[in-house]
Amino acid sequence: MRLLAVDTATERCSVALRLDGQVIERVSEQPRGAADLVLPMVEAVLKEAGVRLADLDGIAYGRGPGAFTGVRIGVGVVQGLAFGAGLQTVGISNLAAVAQQVAGPGDRILVCMDARMNQVYWSSFARDSGAELVTALAPERVDAPDAVTDGDFTVLAGTGFKAYASLRARLASGTRVVHEEALPKASDIALLAEAEFRAGRAKPASEAEPVYVRDQVAHVKSA
Repeated sequence: MRLLAVDTATERCSVALRLDGQVIERVSEQPRGAADLVLPMVEAVLKEAGVRLADLDGIAYGRGPGAFTGVRIGVGVVQGLAFGAGLQTVGISNLAAVAQQVAGPGDRILVCMDARMNQVYWSSFARDSGAELVTALAPERVDAPDAVTDGDFTVLAGTGFKAYASLRARLASGTRVVHEEALPKASDIALLAEAEFRAGRAKPASEAEPVYVRDQVAHVKSA
């Protein structure tokens, strides 16, 4: 299977081309500028592989949660590319992509990403022994750090643990491994998306959509 993956939902902008299990990837970590970076990165991975967009089986994207503007940029770019090449699309949770990046066989992973406004996007995942991919154990949520519930986790991952010291202090205990700077990567999105494509869950470009989890984008000041 040949898949392109794009992610601009966080301060890491990444593009990956997954060709029959082999990956070509470009990554840039800048707080802003994804709109200017992402298309040249797409061109770069396609050129390196010597393939055209139309030669691919589909395009995957980080659907969120993440920065509102970043998520919209990624979805918009993928829609444009997919429309032009007649390709199907699959959206992958950015929290799942972080979990996939850090998970080992048998791990249970709590992902908490900084959502600003004294909140985190969070969910939990498992990678069963013998399995390659993580599966979600709970719905994605956005809450104050103190509202994140504990469980039998072996791995903690995401920028929420770096942004909120109280969250890390409360949950980073015992032998738990903490990846406090973990950000999603397009290569993990491509890996997770491949299973979705094979399962027949791809959608046309017109149905590609972001998942924000949180509707509020700014604090509302009381009168």
